[in-house]
Amino acid sequence: MDDAAQPAGRADLERVGDLFQEFLEAVARRGRGEDQGRELTARLREHLGSEPGGTPVLKATYPAYDHPNVHRALERWFTTDGRTHELIGLTGAAHRGMYTLSEMLESADRYDKFVVGAVDYAYLPVSPDEELACVSFGFYLGTDGADRYVVLLRGPNDEYGSEKVQVEVIAPARDAARRLLGGIDALIRADNIYRGQVLSFEGSDFGDGLGPFRFHRRPGLDRDRIVLPPGLLERVERQVVGVARHRDRLRSAGQHLRRGLLLYGPPGTGKTHTVRYLLSHLPDFTVVLLAGSGIDRIGSACALARMLQPALVVLEDCDLIAESRDYPGEHSLLFEVLNEMDGLGDDADVTFLLTTNRADLLEPALAQRPGRVDLAVEIPLPDAAGRRALFSLYGGGLGLAPEAAGEIVARTEGTTASFMKELVRRAVLIGAERAAGPTSPDDLRTAADELLSDRDLLTRRLLGVPGEEDPEEPEGPEGMEDMEDLDE
Repeated sequence: MDDAAQPAGRADLERVGDLFQEFLEAVARRGRGEDQGRELTARLREHLGSEPGGTPVLKATYPAYDHPNVHRALERWFTTDGRTHELIGLTGAAHRGMYTLSEMLESADRYDKFVVGAVDYAYLPVSPDEELACVSFGFYLGTDGADRYVVLLRGPNDEYGSEKVQVEVIAPARDAARRLLGGIDALIRADNIYRGQVLSFEGSDFGDGLGPFRFHRRPGLDRDRIVLPPGLLERVERQVVGVARHRDRLRSAGQHLRRGLLLYGPPGTGKTHTVRYLLSHLPDFTVVLLAGSGIDRIGSACALARMLQPALVVLEDCDLIAESRDYPGEHSLLFEVLNEMDGLGDDADVTFLLTTNRADLLEPALAQRPGRVDLAVEIPLPDAAGRRALFSLYGGGLGLAPEAAGEIVARTEGTTASFMKELVRRAVLIGAERAAGPTSPDDLRTAADELLSDRDLLTRRLLGVPGEEDPEEPEGPEGMEDMEDLDE
């Protein structure tokens, strides 16, 4: 009996399995019926008038930072000269990084897994105050007269290891696909969102790409806020602003436009302030700021400057890479910077502006690569006239008598512009804490006493004031030699 029941039991199980399989197939057929008209291949076939899988796919890739440019170029291309387009997306998430367009079409025919749905967008900055909704995954079903296009735009997606912006094009006429890609490239060059912007590289989340740029508002500094020795600012302006103003005359005379300017001197003397002033007076220039670890992006910065000239590439604190060992060879990262400068060509309307607190570290490298820097200008510690001008600039609104200014100027010999700015700020704070009228000369004296005291020695160093021998401190490892290391 047991032996007779065993085959019957297996038969029952097999029957249950068959019924369950029929159920699954019925559900699948019902799902396909509900999505009829939304299946990707059918939609593309209807638009193209031919089998999409039998048409070659042309592909172009762009750096991650060009995502807004590619999006805008596609939008402009399909909305000019009588062209039209419809934008569609897909349901689900797996499509975003796993399949090329060719693989999607092949899989769609076999498994019905790609169903038309919503377009994916990413909000990306295009200025200091504006973001743009950019297609991060979507199909443009476009027309240009008799030509039909399917264009897949896919933005970077670090979740799937996608480091580039990808554009894939299907068109029955291969020349039409090439014409579209060429038009996109031309529009990116002609209407680039980075042109005329002030940008800094913030590192990369996309491997070979540059990751997101950071946009900065262009400074607005008037000339009367720059305190430098007589004639110095004029030399700097002639080298940077003057060349830009007279570029046509220089070109007609066979003179190069590419120029290099080095600003050097102690910390806190006004190098960065001078850079900000120059940016204020070059409103049409694209500015790329490189500092710290961002300097190793010099190659990409030069490519951007070449495309968006007139341009200004600012490399701050270049002494920090003068002894870099990021690559084999002495001073190799700095030499890479200098070689990139030289590689742009004489006709490039690009200015390189380098700043350093340690010209002694840069000089050997610059001497081995002559011609990259055309002018080196020292930004020195302010003299008495300079300190008086700085006091007037930062404390002119306090209504203090000229005698107070004279006393402060006499006491602050050897200090920096940053020191004078902090001294005035501290005097105002001391007066505010008294809560007894406006800032007084005594408040100013108290602030000076504090900043010039032994206990504020480190503060002075941080404000750029050079070190001096302090007789109350012992010499040797426990004394001033340790403090002098802070300048290194």
